[in-house]
Parts: sequence; structure tokens; C-alpha cells
Amino acid sequence: MHLDFDMALVVGIIVGIFAIPSVVSSLSDKHTPRVAAIALIVGGGLVAWAVTQKPGGYQIDEIPSVVVQVIGRFVN
Repeated sequence: MHLDFDMALVVGIIVGIFAIPSVVSSLSDKHTPRVAAIALIVGGGLVAWAVTQKPGGYQIDEIPSVVVQVIGRFVN
């Protein structure tokens, strides 16, 4: 089985980004952000797993190129 750490990193970032408006919305409506909290945990877990498991890890400046490469795989 091939593990794709780049894909896990990008999916984790996207899930985390989409969870932020949900947290703000829940808090502004005075509701508990249960689903948003789960999404943040899943996104953070994916990012943490990808960073710790990839040999050599990721540098901050290489993350944009990783995102572009992963998206490029789906476009082609």
C-alpha cells in the first residue's frame, strides 16, 4: 500500500480551513461547535500525521508547491 503524505497534508489543510467559518458561525449563534471541532481535529490530525511520517518532514516554504502538485494530479 502506497501512503501519500502530500495528499494527507493537503486534505488536512483544506478540512481545517473549511472548519474555521463553521466554528465562527457556531459561536456567533451561541451553539456548541461540535462538528466544526471534529473537523478541526481531523484536519489537524492529518497534517500532524503527514508532517511526522514523511521522511525529512515538510518545510514551510515547500507547502505551496506541495498543494499545487497535489491539485495538478487531479487536473491532469
